[in-house]
Amino acid sequence: MTSATTGRRGAARLRPLLAPLAVAAGTGALFAFVGVIDPNEPGHYPTCPFLALTGLYCPGCGTLRTIHALAHLDPVAALGLNPLTVVMIPFLVFWWGRWAAHAWKGRPVPLPHPAWLWAFIGVVMVYWVVRNLPFGAFLAP
Repeated sequence: MTSATTGRRGAARLRPLLAPLAVAAGTGALFAFVGVIDPNEPGHYPTCPFLALTGLYCPGCGTLRTIHALAHLDPVAALGLNPLTVVMIPFLVFWWGRWAAHAWKGRPVPLPHPAWLWAFIGVVMVYWVVRNLPFGAFLAP
């Protein structure tokens, strides 16, 4: 076995990892960008279109400020801005790790059961409604 053959086999093994690694690099770049460019300063980012049109918070309102707070190692402030985002980060890391592990082994990534996806959509919808009600004001950014 020559080094050229070994190199080709190694490159072929790394090819499936390109997508998970690209997502990780993009996420890291976005995390760093939002960590440096403060969303609390006016004029850096556009306003939420749903908030601008309706005056109500969408499930994503406060996410940029949450990421900024996490980038500055302030999880308490992050939880106060968008607790759903903070709670979802470990799940996203888990699913990314699962994707990367399956890609490394050369296996397709099994999709979650549809019930999990419907449950997630349900949680987001309930969060969306509750954060706009008077008793859910603690969920507003």
